[in-house]
Amino acid sequence: MNQVDDHEDDAVRHNAKMAKKKAARDKIMATKTDEKGLVIVHTGKGKGKSTAAFGMIFRHIAHGRKCAVVQFIKGGMETGERDLIGRHFGELCEFYTMGEGFTWETQDKKRDIEMARAAWKKAKELIRDPDNKMVLLDEINIAMRYDYVPVEEVVEFLREEKPPMTHVVLTGRNAKDELIDLADLVTEMELVKHPFRSGVKAQIGVEW
Repeated sequence: MNQVDDHEDDAVRHNAKMAKKKAARDKIMATKTDEKGLVIVHTGKGKGKSTAAFGMIFRHIAHGRKCAVVQFIKGGMETGERDLIGRHFGELCEFYTMGEGFTWETQDKKRDIEMARAAWKKAKELIRDPDNKMVLLDEINIAMRYDYVPVEEVVEFLREEKPPMTHVVLTGRNAKDELIDLADLVTEMELVKHPFRSGVKAQIGVEW
């Protein structure tokens, strides 16, 4: 058998293998018929929690679906995603930055709690609105970690009041177990390497 025949046999075997795999895949996919609004959690020490969440927000915008963002904790610094959404997509995506920075920056716990509670109030309002197909609660896990917003209250609200077709994304490290138990989709970002540890500061277009 020559080299051409070998390649042809390989191609035939490959095609047969892929056809079998596709048939099995199609059979599995045929059973996945349900639709629902998901509770999605991005947590872990690795970078990319908010970045991945904003990717889903931009997908909603691209499909012309209304969505909203509430940023807990993070301060008033300019960010690329907020500027882009506000400048070009404000009619599709409401954007609220309601934190004033981390506690070690503000050094005012009472004020931090007040701001977190105000952000949670706004979040509930946006989630209750069935026109919003996705609501991103950026860094709310941090607010729950410090008990600025009780996790029990968040879990109960999502279980009892979230419209059935609304997706809610909650980001931030140290997600509470109660939230993870409730969630439909949980991704933990694992830190393998980070330039900050080598003395590299946060950079435009990467961190904000």
